[in-house]
Amino acid sequence: MGFVALFMVALMPVLKTLLLTAVGLVLAVDRINLLGPTARHNLNNMVFYVFSPCLMGAYLAKTVTFDVMINMWFMPVNILITFVIGSALGWILVKITKAPINLQGLVIGCCAAGNLGNLLLIVIPAICNEPDNPFGEYSVCMGDGAAYVSVSMAVGAIYIWSYVYVIMKISAEKSNRVERLDTHHSVVTIRSSVATSDSKEPLLLSKVGGPVPMLEKIKNGAFGFVRRIRSINLQMLFAPTTIGSVIGFVVGVVPLLKMLLVGNSAPLRIIFSASEILGGATVPCVTLIVGANLLRGLRRSGMSALLIIGIIVVRYIALPLIGIVVVRGAHHFGWVGSNPLYQFVLMLQFALPPAMSIGTISQLFEAGEGECSVVMLWTYAMSALALTLWSTLFMWLVL
Repeated sequence: MGFVALFMVALMPVLKTLLLTAVGLVLAVDRINLLGPTARHNLNNMVFYVFSPCLMGAYLAKTVTFDVMINMWFMPVNILITFVIGSALGWILVKITKAPINLQGLVIGCCAAGNLGNLLLIVIPAICNEPDNPFGEYSVCMGDGAAYVSVSMAVGAIYIWSYVYVIMKISAEKSNRVERLDTHHSVVTIRSSVATSDSKEPLLLSKVGGPVPMLEKIKNGAFGFVRRIRSINLQMLFAPTTIGSVIGFVVGVVPLLKMLLVGNSAPLRIIFSASEILGGATVPCVTLIVGANLLRGLRRSGMSALLIIGIIVVRYIALPLIGIVVVRGAHHFGWVGSNPLYQFVLMLQFALPPAMSIGTISQLFEAGEGECSVVMLWTYAMSALALTLWSTLFMWLVL
């Protein structure tokens, strides 16, 4: 296929995503207000606790087998590489731009985590549905593509709620400590000024700045470590999406469970069918929420333009170039098979906009919520061009 034909194939799914996003944006406008703050919150909870876990479980149970997992062993490694390199580039960006402490976790998280689930759920089926797609007939393309997307969603969700969640939590805690320290210093300064201005009242110095015994340091450090471990929200580390993914993996790789739940003759197929129906609501709901959240980005401008440009450069220039090197190198050493769709998905994982879960995590820690909306607005606006061009180039490289 020619470059122009590949470009048109890559453009269609991006346009569909943008159309759904625009609908969500319109529904959030004050005059319509069908996706106002309360509605977005409730819909987001439905996606988080019901739709997304059902989607993960149903997709994985249907498409994943033990042999498929063996053949796709490199995909979890590939996704881990995107997270590690992305977070490293985000850390460099934070140091270069001297980002505020309260935004450092957000910047690193946006650079590390791509939208490995919802966007691929739209892009891959749309590409397979194109009559001139380079990956074969629709049934063959979707059969392989569904397995790749489901594993990508599951592994991405696990990494986000473990790796990125911890990074943003540590950053939020550091920011809170700095704010408390600044407040303490301000109070001490004010009290000192008042005391020195009144000669009748002696200045009583506190022991805050005095030497701390070694035993006290060890005790404080031990208790601090225990408090930090206890403060980790295990409910978020083992999020419903992660639990749904684990259940889907187990059903997929255990033949007896798959025979009981999946297939037209399965005795318990009603459970799987109900999960599929609920999971089908995930993509449209999440995309509408994305569009509604972008409205906040239009109204907030506290995020530095330099940081936004830096995140765009990391996600749409640096990471895709690194992805080409990684995937082509893995193919050269025989770690990746010759299936062009598999190689395409591996490369595409490096070129996606930030995961929408970053916004959820920022809301949990109440750190950089408005700034996150601005980042999402510009990165998803740029994805229309960047994702189309990179998809075209990736298809050209694997064919």
